[in-house]
Amino acid sequence: MADEHHQDGGDGGGIRTFPFPVELSVLGVGMQVGPMGTGRTWHSSAPLHRVHRIDFHVVMLFTGGPVRHMIDFAEYEAAAGDLLWIRPGQVHRFSPEHEYRGTALTMQPGFLPRATVEATGLYRYDLPPLLRPDPAQLAGLTASLEQLRREYEDATTLPLSLHTSVLRHSLTAFLLRLAHLAANSAATREAAGPGDTTFTLFRDAVERGFATNHSVSAYADALGYSRRTLVRAVRAATGETPKAFIDKRVILEAKRLLAHTDLPIGRVGAAVGFPDAANFSKFFHQHTDQTPAAFRADLS
Repeated sequence: MADEHHQDGGDGGGIRTFPFPVELSVLGVGMQVGPMGTGRTWHSSAPLHRVHRIDFHVVMLFTGGPVRHMIDFAEYEAAAGDLLWIRPGQVHRFSPEHEYRGTALTMQPGFLPRATVEATGLYRYDLPPLLRPDPAQLAGLTASLEQLRREYEDATTLPLSLHTSVLRHSLTAFLLRLAHLAANSAATREAAGPGDTTFTLFRDAVERGFATNHSVSAYADALGYSRRTLVRAVRAATGETPKAFIDKRVILEAKRLLAHTDLPIGRVGAAVGFPDAANFSKFFHQHTDQTPAAFRADLS
């Protein structure tokens, strides 16, 4: 098993990061697919009860449940027929009280070409991790994943270069189905028409600028919308105000920095747009009912 490493911690105090275990893949290709079960998850060394991080993609298709799984400090309950999609850099934690049953797919960044990465939304962190396909969607996903698994396990029929190409095509087919499901799941609360475009532009602008810009009016002005138009679009898409959407993104980044790094709390605040440490602590406490120091201590 590949050794775990630490993120940004000079003394190794950050949350453990598990790299993709290339040496355990069939023929060393950049993906794995196989069963979950008692004592078997995507990574045999994963500390089930501890928050940890991965630098690769994990998709888990469950045949049993329910299972409670934490991703980026939110709890998700997955049952049979559900999928969890965890992306590189996200922190998560297994539930030691539940048995994980189903199929796990892992994929190393760089295994697929850029065009496929963009088409499948591999780095769309705004999309929901928990996906609940309808029976027809589940049948298609299950069949596609089983085909991928058969190709993965067939290490003798084709030369390595062709084997890898076939895996990439089979993986792309599965991920396109998955991406369609994820995009539809994200769109269930979005209003039809212009509001969709408005929210998408706002979401992308927040992703680029949340570390320095927390102002709804500034985003509205930059995008060429009135504040009222922006409020309507964001409420239709998320059920939240634009300010709540921005604050949630800032809090997530602050949690990641507190969890992944040994940066002083003042520097974490500065990294998410709060030059004054006291203001950052007040903001963090308002949104989490914990101080940054208490949140970090709970992870140790």
